Amino acid sequence: MSDEPKKLPITVSEAGRLGGTKVKKLYGTGFYEAIGKKGGDATKAANGPEFYKMIGEKGGRKGGEATRDKHGPAFYEAIGKKGGAKVKAMLEAGKKALADKAKESKP
Repeated sequence: MSDEPKKLPITVSEAGRLGGTKVKKLYGTGFYEAIGKKGGDATKAANGPEFYKMIGEKGGRKGGEATRDKHGPAFYEAIGKKGGAKVKAMLEAGKKALADKAKESKP
């Protein structure tokens, strides 16, 4: 018997990643944009523009309910505080930058 480790087959996600990387190298990112637009146009022609509204509302509601059930109300409180703190810091940085720019432009 050989002392070499047995090579395991790659997973489906690894195969998909390798295939996607190869296609990206061959055709570029614009290829994905083009086929996505074709698919979206075909779906719109077959189902009408209201279809997107319906699936968006359904998906958002189902996703929100799943997140709520998984994490509970404390999760939303925590991410709300993080987001509020981030916005506050960004506003303060913007105000400081404006003040610094105003000081630089004064003679």
